[in-house]
Parts: sequence; C-alpha cells; structure tokens
Amino acid sequence: MERLRSSPLHANISTALDKHLEAIHAVQARRKDEIVSASGRQRHGPPRCQDERVVLALAAALRALCLATRKVRTVLWCAFQMTLPK
Repeated sequence: MERLRSSPLHANISTALDKHLEAIHAVQARRKDEIVSASGRQRHGPPRCQDERVVLALAAALRALCLATRKVRTVLWCAFQMTLPK
C-alpha cells in the first residue's frame, strides 16, 4: 500500500500489525503449553489445578488475538481507503 501511495503510511498501522503478530505468537505458545499439559495428564492420571491455568492462559491469549484482529482489520481498511485514488 505504501508503494501505491508513494508515501509511508501512519505509524499506527505498523504498530497494529506488530501487535497482531505478537498475539498470534502468544496463542501459538499457549497452545503448545496446552498440548504438553494434555499429554502429561494422560500418563499421570487425573487433571491437576495447573491444567486449568494452562487453559485459562490460552483463553486469555485467544481473547487478545481477537481484539488485535479486530483492530488490524480496521487499520488495514483505513489504509486501503487512503490508497484509493480520489
């Protein structure tokens, strides 16, 4: 989009994209933790309190990803509108 405009876009656009990428990485890390926790639970019997914390951490990461996705969609729509010819 910057090439189409021949000028740089607003700094908030790249910030929102960076935060979205961070949220994706956080969800991936929490999901790995959940998988490791679930595989350990199958070997060692009943679930533990720590397993709940792992699932809650994943839920919090998914919520953050949802909010970041909404924001980045809006930011990208605005950037697209700025690149359209007048």
